[in-house]
Amino acid sequence: MIERVKLLEYEAKRILKAGSIPIPKSYIPDPNEPQFLPAVIKSQVPTGGRGKAGGVVVVNTEDEYKSALGKISKLEIKGFLPKTLLAEEALAIDRELYLSLLIDKPSASIMVMANSNGGVEVEENSEDSYWKQSITGKSDFDAIGQSLADYYDLPDKTFVLQDLVEKLYHCLVTNDALLLEINPLVITKDGQVVAGDCKMELDDAAAFRHPDWDFEAEKTESNFVTLDEKGTVATVANGAGLAMATVDAVADAGLVPANFLDIGGGANEASVLAAFKRLMEYEGLKVIIINIFAGITRCDEVAKAIIAARDQMPSLPPLAVRLAGTNYEQAAELLTDHGIAIQPSLADAITAAKKEII
Repeated sequence: MIERVKLLEYEAKRILKAGSIPIPKSYIPDPNEPQFLPAVIKSQVPTGGRGKAGGVVVVNTEDEYKSALGKISKLEIKGFLPKTLLAEEALAIDRELYLSLLIDKPSASIMVMANSNGGVEVEENSEDSYWKQSITGKSDFDAIGQSLADYYDLPDKTFVLQDLVEKLYHCLVTNDALLLEINPLVITKDGQVVAGDCKMELDDAAAFRHPDWDFEAEKTESNFVTLDEKGTVATVANGAGLAMATVDAVADAGLVPANFLDIGGGANEASVLAAFKRLMEYEGLKVIIINIFAGITRCDEVAKAIIAARDQMPSLPPLAVRLAGTNYEQAAELLTDHGIAIQPSLADAITAAKKEII
């Protein structure tokens, strides 16, 4: 089972800078005095949608700067409060593009993906609208730069894009990354190409090769698969078979599952709580269906995680819970004491979920 470390933006950009990839000037802000203005203050939380949630603010004066730091530091976004903020120079943006590199298992290669529509509206892009190219260390980066420049309609940036993709490739490989996403890739009004934001996920199994790794980010398991980012129903189950059956049952009921999630056979309160935090990344989420048949996993541990999630995440959507197996009685007592109902079957949980969506 692959585990991945999901970096915060400032951590990912530190790696980009080491790889000579252009990023905005930035600093970790001091609440007493800004290093430069105007600036963009960004919440550092491991989720998307920060801008729409108020976690990215442009400030022009010292008063605005101090006010933004105070507000953003206390702003919860999809269940996350930032430990760190990032202040960056305000770029004069002409265009916002999308560019990413990721490990593509079917082709046993690294896939480059690009879209001419980047920034906050990237989720509106259809799957078939992306330019894609598989690459290896022996790839012709000159040709890739030319093709990418043609796709972006940036004929004068061929060599810049060639150099950028080659550096991103080496950055991905040398850091044992599974994903390196630049969104937006900014074209400034004076023609500079800058990584405006960066999302990076590292392979935790390669940590022994990187004694310098020291990140805020927590590792997460790859048995979490996004099925539809606009899905309204999230699913949590233990065991791959039960997780697949849960997703299928949700879809058969006419609902839209957002994800597949197998929390594993030895799930505990911490791992289940971490799963809830990941689910909060889905903006259209209306309800979470929890389907646990406990063996090694204990129902009371799951119940404690459910209660903790309710306490720690005010924006958590309604829950439809079905539990059975080890320590069921203790779990039922805990959940009942906190006003959380347990459904007798998955079918009943789905019926309860439908009522929350309608």
